[in-house]
Amino acid sequence: MARGKKNDKEGDDLLDKLVGINRVSKVVKGGRRFGFAALVVAGDAKGQVGFASGKAKEVPEAIKKATDKAKKEMIRVPLRDGRTVHHDVIGYHGASKVLVRSAPAGTGIIAGGPMRAVFETLGVQDVVTKSQGSANPYNMVRATFDALSNLQSPRGVASRRGLKVSSVVGKKTDKTTDKTTDKNTAEV
Repeated sequence: MARGKKNDKEGDDLLDKLVGINRVSKVVKGGRRFGFAALVVAGDAKGQVGFASGKAKEVPEAIKKATDKAKKEMIRVPLRDGRTVHHDVIGYHGASKVLVRSAPAGTGIIAGGPMRAVFETLGVQDVVTKSQGSANPYNMVRATFDALSNLQSPRGVASRRGLKVSSVVGKKTDKTTDKTTDKNTAEV
């Protein structure tokens, strides 16, 4: 069986977004040799996303290398109703820090540049983000992936705690009186 055939069949329905291209140079005896580095985010718009960078002498070749690598290194992210993340989370990488917050339906993707590409390919439709620190696209994408890898689904949390999913989501317990109340009702 030839290598890579399986990924070609799976990769037909994947989206990929080019985040950035850098021209890099290598100084040699006769002058400079130029090459290109491409940063690509790929996802299936259903909860899987990956990123990678590729380097080559020509731009299309660098993009192809990065896209192929990103499709191989995808992670699954738990989403609420296929629209937003389950809870707020912070991700770090280098000097970049990103905050990812869930949002109500109709909000849209409120994110800039590299983070927007990640959420569009992931399939998130409503999210609010804030980036702090370095605006380097490589670090911002890695910090976003750090945040996404720290997301937990209510089902996973409930199974780890030995509880039902309904006891983890939707109700909060007042520890002083041991009363269970809905989040939408206010106590007087």
